[in-house]
Amino acid sequence: MIAFLAKRLSVGLVTLLVASVVVFAVLEVLPGDPAQLMLGMNATDEAVAALREQMGLDQPLLVRYVSWIGGLLVGDFGRSFTYSSPVLDLIAERAVVSLPLALIALALSTVIAIPVGLFAAARRGKAADTLTMGAAQVGVAVPNFWFALILIYVFAVWLRLLPSGGFPGWGGGVWPGVKSLLMPAVALALPQAAILSRVTRSALLEVLGEDYIRTARAKGMPRRHVLWRHALRNAMIPVLTILGLQFAFLLAGTIIIENVFYLPGLGRLVFQAITQRDLIVVEGVVMLLVASVILVNIVVDICYALVDPRLRSNA
Repeated sequence: MIAFLAKRLSVGLVTLLVASVVVFAVLEVLPGDPAQLMLGMNATDEAVAALREQMGLDQPLLVRYVSWIGGLLVGDFGRSFTYSSPVLDLIAERAVVSLPLALIALALSTVIAIPVGLFAAARRGKAADTLTMGAAQVGVAVPNFWFALILIYVFAVWLRLLPSGGFPGWGGGVWPGVKSLLMPAVALALPQAAILSRVTRSALLEVLGEDYIRTARAKGMPRRHVLWRHALRNAMIPVLTILGLQFAFLLAGTIIIENVFYLPGLGRLVFQAITQRDLIVVEGVVMLLVASVILVNIVVDICYALVDPRLRSNA
């Protein structure tokens, strides 16, 4: 198991290094001078030159990259020139919104998808299976911002049960904060639940054709026990793969939903930093999100090994 973890960690570190080069290079080749764009077209050449020096843009490319990576390694993400605040503080302020939102959405997606996938797989070829997978296909096709608009109309405008947007902060209590994240979490969870339910059904149908499943049924084991105790566990590897990818997407891909609900999360921070060309913020947030994706993938690999011990010996 130690060799398995060491290999996964080494691959993750190499991936993170390559990602840092790509992120830095992509932002460097964007057209326009960040200092000029931040100050405006009417700024004097002296002011632009002073800001470029302050931002370190007058240094060679390699020197800036090494300086940036060195700062990341010691926890120094730089300082935002738009917000006049350390980037790490901005990330910490926004993460307390985005991380709970992603976790709630992932929990809702899992709670919905796995029972639906089991239900459809147990009724393969029947009307219930067709209707369930048809609804899942609709969920895949409809974008999450459309679900968000429908939820706002129904629960905020019509029923007046939930706030239509904004975030009160956690200082006022857990329930007001969770309440403000419920609709965004549902809007994010529904398309992901539709994808996960289809993957769960497909994985279960493949497992249900195995000999040991037929043996368990021949011994008189109840169908429910066969599905939950035997089939689902052996079908979990593709399901875990999708769960890992979904969490990474939910954490990093909430820009639209956070703007629809006016949530001060990481997605909105990245959007604002891009529009203001605050590159140090964009670089810091993107690298943190890349690191979180790599970490989630390592956790998923560990879950693989726990579900199927044969993978440890093949690592």
